[in-house]
Amino acid sequence: MQDEVRSRIDELIKNNRVMVFMKGNKVFPSCGFSAQVVQILKHHGAEFETFNVLSDPDVRAGIKEYSDWPTIPQVYVDGEFVGGCDIVTDMHNSGELQKVLVVES
Repeated sequence: MQDEVRSRIDELIKNNRVMVFMKGNKVFPSCGFSAQVVQILKHHGAEFETFNVLSDPDVRAGIKEYSDWPTIPQVYVDGEFVGGCDIVTDMHNSGELQKVLVVES
């Protein structure tokens, strides 16, 4: 992966507590898996930002290498890779996601 692409991904993850790399955006998801992740995060009242990987082929390929995870969407919380749609859904169903999303005060 190019250093410039890695730096862009690093900045997005560092500057947003909850960051989702997805197809489309939180207003108009472009695939069912991305839509499901957005719906789950909204259900929890999470503030999150999205990056549309369809708009940038370098980031689309780079994020898979960055996380060593082959699919999109990808969710990061507090700089840590949480997982894709299946993992986020499982965490939501078990109650674990709420614990990850809670902001410690």
